[in-house]
Amino acid sequence: MARILVAEDDPKQAELIRRYAVAEGHEVTTVPDGRAAVDEVRHRPPDLLILDVMMPRLDGLDVCRLLRAAPETEALPILMLTARAGEEDLLDGLDLGADDYLTKPYSPRELMARSRALLRRHRVATREGARPAITAGELVVSPATHEVRFRAVAVPCTPGEFALLEALAAEPGRVFSRDQLLRELHGPHGPSDHVTRRTVDVHVANLRKKLDPALIRTVYGVGYSLAVPPAR
Repeated sequence: MARILVAEDDPKQAELIRRYAVAEGHEVTTVPDGRAAVDEVRHRPPDLLILDVMMPRLDGLDVCRLLRAAPETEALPILMLTARAGEEDLLDGLDLGADDYLTKPYSPRELMARSRALLRRHRVATREGARPAITAGELVVSPATHEVRFRAVAVPCTPGEFALLEALAAEPGRVFSRDQLLRELHGPHGPSDHVTRRTVDVHVANLRKKLDPALIRTVYGVGYSLAVPPAR
């Protein structure tokens, strides 16, 4: 069971999401605006935030920006809901640190599938048999603690960024296509439409800013690979 916070100003939509999430055994809290979402997250951090973009008082993009800027919420899984159809509008949220998004109207079942994928990636593996840390040159990715260190410095990553980086670090030099990386983000049945494939590009761009621009290599027409430089 997970604790899910739903920030949605449409009462019918909020109730629909709540019913589906409760049916899967989750504890759900709903709030009607962005300011209430920020207050609730700070008071009682959830395991997942489902965040509508268009809300009163504080919109979803501003909520995402505020939460990613705070150390205690920088790794909170965020799934964004938007009625905006333009690709650049959809990618704004990802650029601010959202892990995934759905455009309205959406299937509640798909929303739950995306939620499960985010929760599964973010869950801290404390039980015996947790995956060991991955070391690739000066990069260390620790699935058990959801930590990334580069050149001995801790690097905060969103769950989406972490999942993508873990896949690349596990096989340095291997070229992954966008669809292969999407399966790391969404599971084997994840969506593969053009706009969604761009989510991989946004996560890569954000990782390059946080790490080293040369660490993730673009193989044009194919995808991405981890180019591990020699240790200093």
